[in-house]
Amino acid sequence: MEHWPAYESKMKAEGLSDAAINAFKYNFEKLTSGESLFIPESSITAVDSLPTYESLTKEDPSLLGSTVMLKLNGGLGTGMGLEKAKSLLPLKDGATFLDFIAQQVELTREKFKVDLAFMLMNSFSTSADTKKALKKYKGLASADLGLEFVQNKAPKVAADDLAPSSWPKSPAHEWCPPGHGDLYPAMLGSGTLDKLLAKGFKYMFVSNSDNLGATMDLKLLTWFAESGADFAMEAAARTDADKKGGHLANKAGGGLLLRESAQCPDADEGAFQDVTKHKFFNTNNLWVNLAALKATFEASGGVLKLPVIKNGKTVDPRDKKSTKVLQLETAMGAAIECFAKASAILIPRTRFAPVKTTNDLLALSSDAYEVTADKRMVLKAERNGTPPDIKLDGMYKFVDQLNTLIPKGPPSLIKCDKLTVEGAVYFAKGVIFEGEVKVVNAGAKAAKLAAGTYKDQTVTVEARSSSMLSLS
Repeated sequence: MEHWPAYESKMKAEGLSDAAINAFKYNFEKLTSGESLFIPESSITAVDSLPTYESLTKEDPSLLGSTVMLKLNGGLGTGMGLEKAKSLLPLKDGATFLDFIAQQVELTREKFKVDLAFMLMNSFSTSADTKKALKKYKGLASADLGLEFVQNKAPKVAADDLAPSSWPKSPAHEWCPPGHGDLYPAMLGSGTLDKLLAKGFKYMFVSNSDNLGATMDLKLLTWFAESGADFAMEAAARTDADKKGGHLANKAGGGLLLRESAQCPDADEGAFQDVTKHKFFNTNNLWVNLAALKATFEASGGVLKLPVIKNGKTVDPRDKKSTKVLQLETAMGAAIECFAKASAILIPRTRFAPVKTTNDLLALSSDAYEVTADKRMVLKAERNGTPPDIKLDGMYKFVDQLNTLIPKGPPSLIKCDKLTVEGAVYFAKGVIFEGEVKVVNAGAKAAKLAAGTYKDQTVTVEARSSSMLSLS
């Protein structure tokens, strides 16, 4: 802990709460202790079965009045080239993630005649844009609660000597998000947890703002309340598309844990990706007993002892020659091992439709998904619970690049199993993909794929024009 006084001074000077400082101190202690941050296969056993959503029957609307619905909204979507909240991306008919979420809350309130409490955990980067976008939804913020609290930031750690990283030409680069496990110290340090408890709230449902399938579900709320659990995770069945996502497992001494890819030793990667062995992944739809959360903080000296994830980066993400640093992060789902009474439930895929890449965005904006009456974005029944597998060329990594691929709107993917695009291609209006299709342009200039139905084939296109937008 040689460098701890420097970290403490730096965080206090930045105005961070004691809860944020204590959380980082715990993570830094874990890093410097020499203790392995990996979770080896030999230390866990697979979870064979879980209770299912389909088995739930009871609904108790009275529980809604003591429940807060929280959305994590701190992500900028930088991986897709965005400089604003990812939740501001338009999806269907110009409606954004935030529009859908606000409408979901309004519909729930109207249906059950209850003022369902709603809050956001924003970041310093998303707060202003988000509040501006939501001004049109009057009364979205519940009385006396406020619409948001803001997540913390953490110092980057110099990889060579573990001192606080320094980057004078851009001091903002010395800080990083501490992962969504920061939800808990951010709630404590902002006073949000105490405020909710003081106003009689008992339960919290939390999910990511980019997952429009994660609505307030009365069956799940009733199950959680009646179960007496302190914490519950909504898990989904892993498919080949979920190999790299964190999976649920049993600890050797009993209880559940979440193992993320970054916590898996290289030697165990095969077992980690074996979806027949580790069958369930974390959707980041979580249910929390607020009193139990407070008690857990108090019992552990104001720190929720989440497993630490160490990510190697450069201090300037855009400059690969800049100083190598470590970012210490935690995952909010990992809190499942911090509670004595924790559980998980297997949910249908309809409650999990996140957007992490432009591949996801293309699928979600296509006719493979539909908007339900309660403003959920779900796979159409014809998909049988399986989204189209989209693999776009790396040149379409960013949203503005994706828009050059589909200047006239997304193609039909309702009957598409797998779509692969290689090279510079743009789709005309009226393109339909069915089965497994690969579209290839080996040339340097962009080529147009003409309107029509393409089924179980490889299509080679050639450029007739240098313009990406010269559609006939």
